[in-house]
Amino acid sequence: MSAVALYRRSLGNFLDTMRIVKRRFAVRPARYPEIAWVVWVFAWLLLAAAAFLTLDSAAGRMRGAWSPGFVHFTDFFTDFGLGGWYLIPAGLCLVAANLTDWRRLSRQTRLIVYNWTCFAFLVLCAVGLSGLAVNLLKYGIGRARPLYFDSFGVLSLHPFAMDARFAGFPSGHATTMGAVFGILLLLFPRRWYIALAVTACIASTRVFVGAHYPSDTVAGFGLGLAFAIVSGMVFARLGFIFRRPSSTRPVPKRTFRLLSSSGSKDKALPARRRREHLSADRP
Repeated sequence: MSAVALYRRSLGNFLDTMRIVKRRFAVRPARYPEIAWVVWVFAWLLLAAAAFLTLDSAAGRMRGAWSPGFVHFTDFFTDFGLGGWYLIPAGLCLVAANLTDWRRLSRQTRLIVYNWTCFAFLVLCAVGLSGLAVNLLKYGIGRARPLYFDSFGVLSLHPFAMDARFAGFPSGHATTMGAVFGILLLLFPRRWYIALAVTACIASTRVFVGAHYPSDTVAGFGLGLAFAIVSGMVFARLGFIFRRPSSTRPVPKRTFRLLSSSGSKDKALPARRRREHLSADRP
């Protein structure tokens, strides 16, 4: 296939997607789940303040006191908080979907590719947008990192210093983990405690490697979680991944799955239910 034909296909797929998004925004009312944001924001700020008052000074004094083996262990896992682990695969998935000739795909394959495309877009929105926000905040606030506790203390602010030494609050790695937790919470709500344990542990490694105070990680984790939930709410309005907004949270569609099921569950469903499943993807 020539480069011109590939470009036309890519442009056509992109324009089709934009038309779908625009049409769904136009015909679907702005109805979102009733989430007690004030309560959650207050709890988030309270946890961050509690960590600042009770843990930050101790973390600054204990910097460098951890055993080399433990620091090496946490240093390995802290890298999983880098946004590139999630943004690069999501971006490549979207590029591949944009270059795909959807008309040649079978019905079942098209559904799987569609779900993967929506999932990649959700990751890109939750992780990417929260990453932009946390970088604006951390350089705007300019809190000194624990590595410089002896020189600057636990609360030394240098707004817009544009220096990595003063980019401690909030933690970028913790923000990424908060966004990942939010995505997993929306998609697998029954396993939320497993997702929370894993993502919170990875976020906490930023304290042990001396890059952030505990309050930095708490603030970042909450920020990422909020972006993921808001992204899910917008996706629910568009009908991507989630059903139309319920009263509590976005709920994944029955048709959403990332792996092809053996024997195709749709064949076992009555014709009426199959029509209901398909109509859920229409604006």
